[in-house]
Amino acid sequence: MSTPQPPKIGRSLRQILALLVLGLFLGACQGESSPEGSTEGLKLGTLLPSTGDLSPIGQPMIATVPLLIETVNACGGVNDNPVILISEDDQTDPTAGNAAMTKLAEVDRVAGVVGSFASSVSQAAVDVAVRNRVMLLSPGSTSPVFTERAEQGNFNGYWARTAPPDTYQARALAQLARDRGFERVSTVVINNDYGVGFEQVFVQAFQELGGTVTNTATPTRYDPRATTFDTEAAAAFAGQPEAVVAVLYAETGSLLLKSAYEQGLTEGVQIMLTDGVKSEEFAAQVGRTSDGQFIIAGAIGTVPGADGVALADLTERWQAARNEAPPAFVPQSWDAAALLALAAQAAGENTGEGIARTLRDVSNAPGTEVSDVCEGLERLKAGEEINYQGASGNVDIDENGDVVGVYDVWTVEDDGTLEVVGQVTPDA
Repeated sequence: MSTPQPPKIGRSLRQILALLVLGLFLGACQGESSPEGSTEGLKLGTLLPSTGDLSPIGQPMIATVPLLIETVNACGGVNDNPVILISEDDQTDPTAGNAAMTKLAEVDRVAGVVGSFASSVSQAAVDVAVRNRVMLLSPGSTSPVFTERAEQGNFNGYWARTAPPDTYQARALAQLARDRGFERVSTVVINNDYGVGFEQVFVQAFQELGGTVTNTATPTRYDPRATTFDTEAAAAFAGQPEAVVAVLYAETGSLLLKSAYEQGLTEGVQIMLTDGVKSEEFAAQVGRTSDGQFIIAGAIGTVPGADGVALADLTERWQAARNEAPPAFVPQSWDAAALLALAAQAAGENTGEGIARTLRDVSNAPGTEVSDVCEGLERLKAGEEINYQGASGNVDIDENGDVVGVYDVWTVEDDGTLEVVGQVTPDA
């Protein structure tokens, strides 16, 4: 009886492995020969705060982008494919934002990102975006630092924003303070790119208007990681200012203002606020007086406004979905997502390179003015040029990625709600 021979599989296995390796190699080479994402649907991301200090404002911003994407996909998508959206929570934290941006760029391979809101988070994310050739379009990072870096050529066109920089808002708040008759004010700001950048421009603008800032020699800046703010509150209200300009984030800022009240410092002093705390929850976060009144009732502030042609349509959509008027920064978020989609269609490719190349083409003249994103996509598919007119404004993006806007003036009513009571436009 002959001894059974083992099956002769060694050679066939080697052949199969060789073919697999060859296939992978050819696939890799083929992938390198065409831009990432150019043969599949447009991938976009959001990098916005659903948790952390800015989450009360961030959550409506996050909800805006899917509304825009649904609108785009309902009218045929971009480059004949549906748009895919991947959302990440930046936690209002630069470290978390950097990690989330790295995931969006290097794992999810998105072409563009709506984000971030906090300037410190965008600072942590933008270099990741530039390195990976992903377009980062912020609806709310307003620090002047981004203009400076763009002028230095740091971004290679992969950064822009639909909210105007604080070089404008700080001037608007200075103008508002002078319009209200204040001659002596002090400042207290969160110690990050947003707060310090705002403070520096405000001080210069207010002094140019003839006012005095009482604490320019020792500016009051608080650590966003701190949990108590008694010292900072006392410093901000020292020197008998008529008003205190407070550039804050909601969670930490509410503690600071509550401390100022508990120390008996707020009586007779006008509190002036900015966009970082404009949410319906903020008055409740600061708290009430012993007789049940809201501590910051009567406070006034500024926030980037919205007066664009597309605002009526967005308002209708938002009210149908949420049964309320669009909160602050929702129009800017809508416009950021719309511009990413329109730029990809204009480029004819679903890549960050394409979006960066054509973003200013679709946001500026010449071209047919369009406020409806679907009309814009249709015209671009037909080979026409467009000039998108947004919900927040005309969103004419300049060479540094900046836009110019108007500013709403808002106040905290006796019942804690917020009411827009006017507009202020800074001198250019």
